[in-house]
Amino acid sequence: MAERRGKNGGPVNGAAPSTTLLGSLLADPSRTAPQGLAGQVFSQAAPAVPQHPAASAATAGPSDVSTAASLPGALPVPQEKISELRQKVADDVDNIKKERRAKGETLDTAALEQVVRTQIRVRVAEWAQEWSYENTPLTSEQITVLRGELFNLFFLAGALQQVLERPGVEDVLIDGRWMYVDARGQQRQRLRSPFTSDEQALEWVNQMAAMSGHGERLLSYATGKVDFDLPDGSRVAATMLTEPHLVISIRRHLLEKATLDELVKWGSIDTLLLAFLRAAVRAGLSIIIAGDMASGKTTLMRALGREVPAKERLATLEGEPELRLNYDEYGQHAHTIAFRSREGNGEKGAAGRVTLGELVETSLRYRATRVMVGEVRGTEAVAMLKAMMAGGAGSMCTLHAKDPESVVDRLMVPLTEGGLSDSSAYRLIAAAVDLIVYVDRVDETDIGGGEHRFVTHVWETAGLSERAGVALTHLFAPNEELGEVRAVPTTSAMDGRRAKKLARHGFLVPWRRQRPHGTWEPLKLVDGDGMGMVS
Repeated sequence: MAERRGKNGGPVNGAAPSTTLLGSLLADPSRTAPQGLAGQVFSQAAPAVPQHPAASAATAGPSDVSTAASLPGALPVPQEKISELRQKVADDVDNIKKERRAKGETLDTAALEQVVRTQIRVRVAEWAQEWSYENTPLTSEQITVLRGELFNLFFLAGALQQVLERPGVEDVLIDGRWMYVDARGQQRQRLRSPFTSDEQALEWVNQMAAMSGHGERLLSYATGKVDFDLPDGSRVAATMLTEPHLVISIRRHLLEKATLDELVKWGSIDTLLLAFLRAAVRAGLSIIIAGDMASGKTTLMRALGREVPAKERLATLEGEPELRLNYDEYGQHAHTIAFRSREGNGEKGAAGRVTLGELVETSLRYRATRVMVGEVRGTEAVAMLKAMMAGGAGSMCTLHAKDPESVVDRLMVPLTEGGLSDSSAYRLIAAAVDLIVYVDRVDETDIGGGEHRFVTHVWETAGLSERAGVALTHLFAPNEELGEVRAVPTTSAMDGRRAKKLARHGFLVPWRRQRPHGTWEPLKLVDGDGMGMVS
């Protein structure tokens, strides 16, 4: 848990009073219930985060947002002192780990939390006494807040944890003194940043990056950007390539444990699509899941990954771990090995770099029967499709495409960048891919409606078209006559060979003809949006 330090060995930030402590961002003096993991560990609770009503970014301003310095829970302690304390605790914990290893003992999560809690109490007690010699002694409440923040810096996201734990929060973006919070079904909120300076924000980024287990991923003017994941699985992207402040983006996956059955409850698929997709995965059909940003591609693929039979081995390949199927209890689905690409070593350029394309070939050496690529963006598309064609039946990937009609063209870009001619690329797609699923997102929160994510199209590949492109057959699509914008069965015939595979795994193709309207629950859209009427 090394800490990034300045040229003279000191912390990056200066001696500005700390406003990053747990509870100092959005404190509520009327509440005392413990919040988050820190509240479970320490007997006294830090102030909790109140549930603020949604506020429009257009109307929010300095008068609408309280500053951290005026809120209960903020400590009159320089941030550098907190950083020093954290480093001392980290050193203590490292020494204890070494002693345990020397005795042949290991620390599980519960034991490690207990060790950290104990060392925090010891170090804070020693430091608080020294602090009181020349400063106003901290109150018992302030000491509890300090303990909670130190604990969060080990296991959670420090000052931001309470914001991330608010119901429905999916995205948090920090730009200078402002923080923008997006929650499912709510308007965007603009709040004060928990950091008083870019230096303070930079230190938080590098502390979290170091603790993510990827010490080479540190943010500086030499590297410019960094990506890593927080202990709770949230994805962080931070950059110094912006003016005048560095920008931090945090993305959470609310449906990390979602199954296909749960996606039916959320309205992402209906029961007919559930049966079809479940059979397709178990039958070993290769699937591309496409959609625009934040449409639910990863959530759907994660749910499909849970349908891979337990007798198989699944390799997930990602830059930042979002699928996290390897964290599921073993035995519920296929044994999962999670591979992760690696950045180059800073100024050394590509030294140490491992690409997703290289990981595709590597994963097959571990007898993985299927491969899942978190998102195909570059030349790894060539390796991915070749793996599908060379025995990786049932493999999957996601692809960013802004509309259904552009899916194949969007896939052609990385294939041609990988050196394939147009004709070769079309042939590879037609030979490797069985199904393409498109997921869409309708956000009506700004006009009084809700936010909806659902499957709109399912195609099967049908060889090459007369114009040498990829021929696609619509199996499920929107139906304008019914006023239905979601995927319902079409009358198009399915390839006989694939239909037999589906039948062996529980889906009979005639079901599509028997349920021409699908089995969707009514979709409530705001009247007058041109996408069907309010149901």
